[in-house]
Amino acid sequence: MAGQRQSGNDEVLELHDQFYIQVTSSRADDRTRVLKHGDTFAVLDRFGDVQPVGLREQGLYHDGTRFLSRFELRVGGRRPLFLSSTVKKENDLLTVDLANADLAESDHKPALPSGQLHIFRTKFLWQGTCYERLRVSNFGLTPIETILTVEFDADYADIFEVRGSKRERRGRRLDDVIADESVTLGYEGLDGVVRRTCLACQPAPRALSGRRLSLALHLEPHATDTIYLTVTCELPSRPRAVASNHEAFAGLTAELQRSPFATCRVRSAGADLDEWIARSSADLDMMMTAMATGPYPYAGVPWFSTPFGRDGIITALQLLWVTPDVAKGVLRYLAANQAREIEPARDAQPGKILHEARGGEMPATGEVPFGRYYGSVDATPLFVILADATWRRTGDDAFLRSLWPNVERALKWIEGFGDVDGDGFVEYARMS
Repeated sequence: MAGQRQSGNDEVLELHDQFYIQVTSSRADDRTRVLKHGDTFAVLDRFGDVQPVGLREQGLYHDGTRFLSRFELRVGGRRPLFLSSTVKKENDLLTVDLANADLAESDHKPALPSGQLHIFRTKFLWQGTCYERLRVSNFGLTPIETILTVEFDADYADIFEVRGSKRERRGRRLDDVIADESVTLGYEGLDGVVRRTCLACQPAPRALSGRRLSLALHLEPHATDTIYLTVTCELPSRPRAVASNHEAFAGLTAELQRSPFATCRVRSAGADLDEWIARSSADLDMMMTAMATGPYPYAGVPWFSTPFGRDGIITALQLLWVTPDVAKGVLRYLAANQAREIEPARDAQPGKILHEARGGEMPATGEVPFGRYYGSVDATPLFVILADATWRRTGDDAFLRSLWPNVERALKWIEGFGDVDGDGFVEYARMS
């Protein structure tokens, strides 16, 4: 819990919960861009870069770990000039327009006047990889020769570290592996898992190290060159499999067309309401994550891009009239992760429904309890409510029968562990 007290004009936040998340800025800030696909998400600045500045929360994250903590584009050694950027309304693609700054040959004469080079930058996520295309065009009347560089790094910080948790020990960085067109960074965590970040570039860079790649650009007047970059998050359970930029974006587009909302369209008499409905559908599409048990709506990017019991159930209830497949996916996942025994550190009791689940090093080592955490009072009754509502909506007797043992265990928790004093009401108290 958090309390506040006022002292003059200064507001002091008193923290009584070590896992409390301080909110110091809006994620809707027009200088921040967010992408998500599956268990991967990116927090970028409006240039499309990852910079270790401010709260240092920018990065490319996968399964609870930051696989890329720096990624900065430079032209002729200088940051390009910002023109515009936007995430498409489908939340699938970031587009950025940049131009070169003045690149001085001397104090009085620029070697390359500002605005002669235009850089059109696109980024998207697909199956654990960030795909980037740089289309560089010379709009001048003379040839251009310059150097394009990308400076990068990976700190492999657990998402709880990024949020402010302090750690006494960390794992070890592995040696960089450099090839003609790629470099692989690595880290072995305290959980014994090796996490790797593979950055690849086509065409092959002129120079490549564990922190920097350089490309020599030569462009005739009105000519255009295209550079493709990929950053892949690798885990032992997820071997490297990178498609071409075109193939990956085609796959992402096809996935959006198969989304749970693709078969239902709602129209109104007003353009503003239509836009609100379209925005809501796109946001839900982004948060929807394909799991072995079916679709599951994650709770929010960046800090809550993971399954939450209460959030998933309520979202599924609200979507039940549109797409009951989401409710079935939520129920299957929560049933598969229903508590089986008493674990005070996780607030788990037999029959209780999950509050949240996390990947990453700190949950795996027990430094935080959220690998599988059951500390909510309402998820278990809501699970029973959703099971009933789904059966009433679909009439799927076979599905309900498959779920029935989990429903019975949930009801038993409600009547037993949930109602500690036997007054017919469910009480909440943390065990740890």
